[in-house]
Amino acid sequence: MSSLLEIEHLSVDFHTKKGLLQALDNVSLTIGAGETVCLVGESGSGKTITSKAIMRLIDYENGRIAQGQIRLKGIDLTVLSQQELRSLRGKKMAMVFQEPMAAFDPVYTIGYQLMEIIMEHDRKTRKQAWAHAVRLLNRVGIPEPEIRMKQYPGELSGGMLQRAMIAMALSCGPELLIADEPTTALDVTIQSQILQLLQELKAEFNMSILLITHDLGIAAEVANRIVVMYAGRVVEQATTEKLFELPLHPYTRGLLRSVATLDTDRSSKLFSIPGAIPSLSALPSGCLFHPRCPHATEQCKNETPPLAAKDGREVACWHSEQLAASGDWRISELSVEGRVSADAVEEASEVKEEVTYVSAVDGVKVSGDGVQVKESAKSSVTVADTGHDKQNLFRVDGLRKYYPVKRSFSGRAGASIRAVDDVSFSIRQGETFGLVGESGSGKSTLGRLLMQLERPTSGQVWFQDRELTKLGNSELRSARRDMQMIFQDPYGSLDPRWNVGDIIGEPLAVHEGLNGKAKRERVEELLSAVGLSPSLITRYPHEFSGGQRQRIGIARAIALQPQFILADEAVSALDVSVQAQIVNLLQDLQRKLDTTYLFIAHGLHIVRHISDRIGVMYLGKLVEIAPSEEIFRHPAHPYTRGLVASIPNPNPKNRRELITVQGEIPSPAKPPSGCRFHTRCPLATSRCREEAPELTAIGTGHYAACHYPT
Repeated sequence: MSSLLEIEHLSVDFHTKKGLLQALDNVSLTIGAGETVCLVGESGSGKTITSKAIMRLIDYENGRIAQGQIRLKGIDLTVLSQQELRSLRGKKMAMVFQEPMAAFDPVYTIGYQLMEIIMEHDRKTRKQAWAHAVRLLNRVGIPEPEIRMKQYPGELSGGMLQRAMIAMALSCGPELLIADEPTTALDVTIQSQILQLLQELKAEFNMSILLITHDLGIAAEVANRIVVMYAGRVVEQATTEKLFELPLHPYTRGLLRSVATLDTDRSSKLFSIPGAIPSLSALPSGCLFHPRCPHATEQCKNETPPLAAKDGREVACWHSEQLAASGDWRISELSVEGRVSADAVEEASEVKEEVTYVSAVDGVKVSGDGVQVKESAKSSVTVADTGHDKQNLFRVDGLRKYYPVKRSFSGRAGASIRAVDDVSFSIRQGETFGLVGESGSGKSTLGRLLMQLERPTSGQVWFQDRELTKLGNSELRSARRDMQMIFQDPYGSLDPRWNVGDIIGEPLAVHEGLNGKAKRERVEELLSAVGLSPSLITRYPHEFSGGQRQRIGIARAIALQPQFILADEAVSALDVSVQAQIVNLLQDLQRKLDTTYLFIAHGLHIVRHISDRIGVMYLGKLVEIAPSEEIFRHPAHPYTRGLVASIPNPNPKNRRELITVQGEIPSPAKPPSGCRFHTRCPLATSRCREEAPELTAIGTGHYAACHYPT
């Protein structure tokens, strides 16, 4: 296979206030014609900088190529001027960014921005460019492309915007497509659609793809080869099959073991790599991974291993041959029939960061737990869940939240957005209730209604036999000490002007009146409880990694020993190993405090692992509720089956055709009649289009809103 892209000994520096900072060091890789290569590694490993160096976008970010070559079909990109590069960008190489909203100009229409590129590179007339842009939007699966051409980026959903970004990248037929985390912020169904689309377009346009991801399940599905990066260096390169069967570098093996699957043993902790990726300004000597490696020796600490060829692959590790020859090194040998073995669990716990619990989290009252689910607000029939003797912490009856949409000229209210529409369910004391569904399904709105951060349009929310919907502001403030929240963005939810002591100590001061030495001691105890050093109490949010910031958010949430915590996409933005660390921490705290969680997420593997029961939402309604294992093994609703089928399989030997739920979730302002999923359901009948199904019991603890449940 001839090489389309060749990177040799690439080093990249950035100008900072403290001088030059080396972000990439001696990076080498190739991409063949028609090949898909995945760059994987944790945040801070250098994946995105590598992609921007190829496009020479680092020139606009105080970066420079210190040494090395980047050749695209023999052309050395490192010596070209920006004027010469502009003729190649879009025409020969193009990029799909992680956040499409940031890539589009919000003040210009989608059509204008597509046509601008086409006319610049292909010198077509405006009419020809319009027709070509419409064809591209239609090809990437955007319905009514003529209408979308006239819309602005803010009027498109995340999935549509990512498709429009792909159409823009393809507008001039590039030979190399760089996709930087193109599915990270998307739902599992839209993610599956985008991956399938990229595969189809790759074959159709005879492209090569450099895909950047931290999801090894995605890499297993689509990659021909995988390049593993760590702290600005390549530590391993191999074909996908070889890498998953026998990783040679301990870091690669750690990443693979951190992936949760449908077969992961839910009774054990998730494996995670201890520690965090080092700062580029304070890199360790020798092998950069040695502070986190359980196999490190004195040689690893003092000498940097070269990237050496071994058995048709490359690896930078002094002891790769000895480790690979050991009896339990292969990933496949760590499990029996897909379940993690006892030895693997024990080994994982040995290298896992120890979490120390202290008196600040002791002495929490334990109460009972139970459940009931009401079929609808119109019906007084309550479906009791048998076999459970625990009490309900939350009970929700006929909950609705409608947002009026004002007509642009008259200012009068028109249609309403039905974000949550007639939802009834219960959450038991001490359990984790997972909530899944696509963006726009109403998950976060439902969570805010439970916390009474928003008042419902109608319906009731009961917490500990108190009807929250009838409480005044002062009573709610008192009740909220028992209801806390962990947010998706740990940086945006922390005040950057406050240090850690102020952030964690605020609820202690407000609700318990603690100040001075007493508050500081409690904050230090809470930092220890979430696995952080008490010495960090005076630092500010920007001085921490994403995983550390999330731990600070958790420390604040448990400060008042609440009975309930809402975790809204609390791990979605984190790397797979950091996800595992946070999930393990949450489960440890739950066992210690008997805390109840509502865990909202779109990463279904993680939801399965942490949840006791799972609710599936679609367009404002709960369509299925069941125990975690049951909902994944025997999904009854076609929508649930589609979600489960869209999960990437982190095993290249079982690579399958990507299965997707077609289309996008309809507008909640104009929900379809009958079953709201019927517009996307392959099994829909005339009854589904006309009659809305009720949430009814189909088994012990298993409920589905479907006329034809399986």
